[in-house]
Amino acid sequence: MNKHICTRWAFDLGKWTPTLAQLSKAVAVIQIEERQRLMKFHFIDDFLSSLIGRLLMRKYVSGCSHEDYQQVQFKRDARGKPYWLPKCNKGDGDDEGEGEGGSMLSFNVSHQGKLVVLAGIARSDPTCLGEEGGDEFGIGVDVMKISYDGGRPLKDFFRLMKSKFSTQEWSFIGAQSSDRGQLKAFMRHWCLKEAYVKELGVGITIDLEKISFNVDASHTLEESSSPLQGTILHCDDTLMTNWRFEEHLLDEDYCAAIAFRNCLPVDQEKFTWLHFNDLIPPDGRGDAIGSVNGDILEYCKQALLKPYKKS
Repeated sequence: MNKHICTRWAFDLGKWTPTLAQLSKAVAVIQIEERQRLMKFHFIDDFLSSLIGRLLMRKYVSGCSHEDYQQVQFKRDARGKPYWLPKCNKGDGDDEGEGEGGSMLSFNVSHQGKLVVLAGIARSDPTCLGEEGGDEFGIGVDVMKISYDGGRPLKDFFRLMKSKFSTQEWSFIGAQSSDRGQLKAFMRHWCLKEAYVKELGVGITIDLEKISFNVDASHTLEESSSPLQGTILHCDDTLMTNWRFEEHLLDEDYCAAIAFRNCLPVDQEKFTWLHFNDLIPPDGRGDAIGSVNGDILEYCKQALLKPYKKS
């Protein structure tokens, strides 16, 4: 299994209150169809988390490919999963597949609550494109808030979710000594399942009970110990030897999982926290409106009128 260079980024929306100038700069660099998708969100929280996700993808692809930030283009495959359309492929009329960029890198974004994360994987040696199986690798990521506000007792919630987990997984969850510990174990497993199916591109539409994770129990999942990399996966009781997993605790309230298919990260790094000015073009500034056109300004004014979710 070839080793690949992994990127792990996180953004805390709780530490960013966008100004009109910042929002305008961000919206100006995304594609028209992306703007249309964003405006469909009712809440500003969802609008901003999705916007940041698109900026993370654009920054990642630009950095890996050396393609100009504002020239980076994305399309969606038949499953709705975004992929990079390299400059040499633009205008070829192909709406599906991974494009040539798929043989060089893979990336995925997730958001929940105040956090947005990106995980990306790129070849450490681009000259190995021709080797057998060299194009077949990918990555999925998920982030979950370790909280429960469903209104009913936690044990009732677990009962409703019983069919989504294997006997082994429930055994690990139930072995934790407190409600908080059981909730954390539950979210760890759910995060792993989400990351796995996101890389497959199928969503939570398969029999999750047959996807059984044996989490790394050699260490507790704490910020100081993450990432944990000893987790293994069985599907229909078959060990999936071509998959690797990482578990991260981003802070005391959020865990994240990364699923690697047919690739092995060369490092064991934590997520790097980025700020807004890290996500806009190097020659742009997020604190001045400058030459942003009137249509974008009006678009952003309308976006800023959207309500926040009740906490």
